[in-house]
Amino acid sequence: MSDTMSGKSVLITGASRGIGAAAAREFAGAGANVVLVARRQESLADLAGEIGPRALAVPCDVSRFWEVEAAVRATVEAFGRLDVVINNAGAVEPISLLADSDPEAWGHVIDVNLKGVYHGMRAAMPVMIAQGGGTLLTISSGAAHGPVEAWSHYCASKAGAAMLTRSADMEGRALGIRALGLSPGTVATEMQREIKASGINPVSQLDWSAHIPPEWVARALLWMAGPAGDAHLGEELSLRDEAWRRQLGLVQ
Repeated sequence: MSDTMSGKSVLITGASRGIGAAAAREFAGAGANVVLVARRQESLADLAGEIGPRALAVPCDVSRFWEVEAAVRATVEAFGRLDVVINNAGAVEPISLLADSDPEAWGHVIDVNLKGVYHGMRAAMPVMIAQGGGTLLTISSGAAHGPVEAWSHYCASKAGAAMLTRSADMEGRALGIRALGLSPGTVATEMQREIKASGINPVSQLDWSAHIPPEWVARALLWMAGPAGDAHLGEELSLRDEAWRRQLGLVQ
């Protein structure tokens, strides 16, 4: 167990399961204080209990700015600073063709996947700038760069989130803000079960063995939060890159 993040505080959205929960364990294992943000209070409490005193559970809906702002405030009150925000919370349901989509449900995915990322950045950046810097990590997707059938909401929101990362880098780098995106590929999480059940588009046809474990994504995020990430500020890194997987020790 390393202590590369000792004394640092990390806020993770969508922390109750999947990539977010794996990231919480990874960063806590590296010595960080972790603030677990999600709507599922019971799952958050269980994970915080598992991690121990360095974990703080904050029930929060990322689509509401004031709730995200309150989570950032709670982080600073509990641990004195905020070093890393991992904008991970995301939704893909309801999967539907654009012509058949429900406008309200479509808009809710935008509220979570795009506005949720903005809310995380907007709440964190003033705190980070005031303390001399910090890191913003955004979970992106191949869907940010090309259309996928029945995923218009997801593709559009991920494309917007990718541009937010670049915007945060452009505006914040000189002020100590490190903004990076991570496109993990397909990950063995509950979201992939929802995609599989839809039966629409090639992603739903993938065998479960094609998906990488969320722990791989967590390892990549820890690497990006460290000095190695400095060479990639403003960029989107892809875990489909075999050379990077080897560098992270994920494959031989």
